[in-house]
Order: sequence, then C-alpha cells, then structure tokens
Amino acid sequence: MRGLDGGGSSALRFVLIMGVVNLFGDLTYEGGAAINGQFLGMLGASAAAISIIAGTGEFLGYALRPVAGWIADRSRAYWAVTFAGYAINLCAVPAMALAGSWELAAALIIAERVGRAMRKPTVETMISYTTGELGRGWAFGLNTALDEAGATLGPLIAALILFLRGDYRTAYALLTISVVLAIMALIAARLTFPVPERLEQGRTATAKTLGLPYWLYMGAGALFAAGLLSYELGAYHLERTRTVPPEWIPVLLAFSTGSGWLPT
Repeated sequence: MRGLDGGGSSALRFVLIMGVVNLFGDLTYEGGAAINGQFLGMLGASAAAISIIAGTGEFLGYALRPVAGWIADRSRAYWAVTFAGYAINLCAVPAMALAGSWELAAALIIAERVGRAMRKPTVETMISYTTGELGRGWAFGLNTALDEAGATLGPLIAALILFLRGDYRTAYALLTISVVLAIMALIAARLTFPVPERLEQGRTATAKTLGLPYWLYMGAGALFAAGLLSYELGAYHLERTRTVPPEWIPVLLAFSTGSGWLPT
C-alpha cells in the first residue's frame, strides 16, 4: 500500500493519531448535541430560543473558521491554536452538567461551536502535510471515517445512559471520559510530531485562484445549509410532544451520523 514505509509510515501514524483525537472529540460533542435541545427545554428555554442558540452556534462554527485559519497561518502556531480550540470545544460539553439556567447552557453550546471553528482549519492543515505521501483521498478519508465513528458512538452512549435511567446531567458528566481520552491523544500527537510540516513529502495541493466554479459551489453549499433544521430544535419538539421516547431521541441522531458511512 502506498505510503506505508519510510516517511509514509510517519504520515500514516500522524493521521491515525489525529483520527483518534477526532474520534473522541466527535464522540463528546455529538453525544452532547444528542441531548442539548431536550436539556435546554428542561431548563425552561422556548422553541424560539433553542432555534436562535443552535443557529448562532452553527453560524459562528463556520464563519470563524477563515479567521482561525488566517491567524494560524500568520503565526504558524498550529499546535497552540489546535489545543486552545479543542480545550474550548470539548470542555464545554461536560460543563453542561453544571449549568443551572438555560442562558448558561446556551453560552456553553455556542462556546463549543466556537472552539470547533478554532481547531478545524489547523487540524486539516496539519493533515494536509501527509497527502504527498498518502494521497488526499486516503489521508482525509481515514480521518473522516474515524470522525464519523465517534459521531455515531456519542449519541448511542447518551441513549444508553438514558436507557439505564440516568439523566441528562449524568450523560454530560460521563462525557468527561472521552474529553480526557481526546486530550491525551492530542498530547501524544504533539509530542510525537512537534513540527507536522516535516511530514510533507512529494507533491501536495498547490494554491490556485478561486474561480467561478469554486464560488458557485460555495454559494450552493451556503443555500443548502441555510435550509437545514437544527437537531436541537427537532429533538426538543420530539421530547415535548412525546412523539418518541426520550431515550430513543439520541438514537435518531446516531442513525443520521452513521449514514455518513454509506456510499454516495
């Protein structure tokens, strides 16, 4: 297999370690996302408030990525930005267990999205240094597969806790375990590969002018995203109307994220 010896072996190890980080990271925040809407409702938030909270979080989660990427490129402090992003992204989830009001819970949900916006560009930049050896499809495909695995397991774990008669605060608190595992894997990646740029071998993606096809693609993606309904609002509605038993609502999110494994 291409890239499994020499420098490629190091590149593969880096992609795998970062994939493990993302697996536990996605497990954490998707596990939280599976119950955020219901928890906000329990704290007294209205459907309108939940929509605004979820929408604001998603907007910032994408709108701030160019800013984070620009800062990382200018400073070259990829690891510093990555650690800061993961710390905010992950720690905000178990902190929900301590939220005594929906306003505080809302702030944590938005903070989690901001943290993800901070670390997403830097992680993908560092992984891009392996594509000369591994190929863009293999490097990002492997990382995405581990992402999706965590995104599917997280809601299932939240559902299991509810099936075992635990409550939302218990589910958030237990996600501390995956936070610790993600941070440990991130530290291992930092110690093993302090300068990811050294993994760059062979030809990688080169800068190109962003032409009309790119902007048409981006515009279509923006319109598609604008029509999406947040899962938080849908979960809130399902729980409030008792359409689905509470413990089954996270399973629906797991089914949705798990569908990412299907070929398209």
